[in-house]
Amino acid sequence: MSSEGSVHLKVDGGIASVTFDRPEARNAMTWAMYEQLRAHCERLREDRSVRVVRFQGAGGEAFVAGTDIAQFQDFNGERGVQYETQIDATMQLLAGLPMPTVAVVQGWCIGGGLAIASTCDFRIATPGSKFGVPIARTLGNCLSMANIAGLVAMFGRPRVQRLLLLADMVGAEEAQACGYVLEVVAAEGIEAAAQKLCAKLASLAPVTQQVSKEALNRLLRHDLPEAEDLIRRTYGSEDFREGVTAFVAKRPPAWKGR
Repeated sequence: MSSEGSVHLKVDGGIASVTFDRPEARNAMTWAMYEQLRAHCERLREDRSVRVVRFQGAGGEAFVAGTDIAQFQDFNGERGVQYETQIDATMQLLAGLPMPTVAVVQGWCIGGGLAIASTCDFRIATPGSKFGVPIARTLGNCLSMANIAGLVAMFGRPRVQRLLLLADMVGAEEAQACGYVLEVVAAEGIEAAAQKLCAKLASLAPVTQQVSKEALNRLLRHDLPEAEDLIRRTYGSEDFREGVTAFVAKRPPAWKGR
């Protein structure tokens, strides 16, 4: 596994910038990076001087290319349940930020990165950006019920079936056409577009934004079906162990269906 990476927070003029900084691994998230993201969200939740939060990846090749797969080598069913529960808790913290949030996507936005971007209120992206959860091809794990419900709310069930069952990727133009991405901007203009969007959001009535955002969040907080058995079965499977081993060894996995 490469370096632990870091998640930086900078606040300037009421606009906070959170940067996922591990470009040598396409900003794949380590446990330390998730901890830093949670700490930043907890701080921002209490900082009433911040009017907008933007999230971006370092290096220009990726927003976040999922979770570092090397960390899954000692997993079993119970560890899988704990991991998905922690991811859900992190996304709840992010979703609970009272101010508007913007994901600035360049390149790969995969797995955990897709969860982060989907939890933000708005997304802008470069034309070459790709969105997906290719776990049926790469790792053989699964998502939590909350994560899947969030993706269905954003993309609709047919596209989520493509993402999960076919391991397809959605390009920036398709993501914009279905409303997931607000704007597609050339790489050389993405920073200016992000600043413009954040400035507009920061200029509007914050209480109205906070109340509207909370109302929208409450619409999604209906009871979800239990899914721990599905997560435990997947992370405890031979196929999952084969997916991790194959990924680390840089070879195609040999799925056995058990």
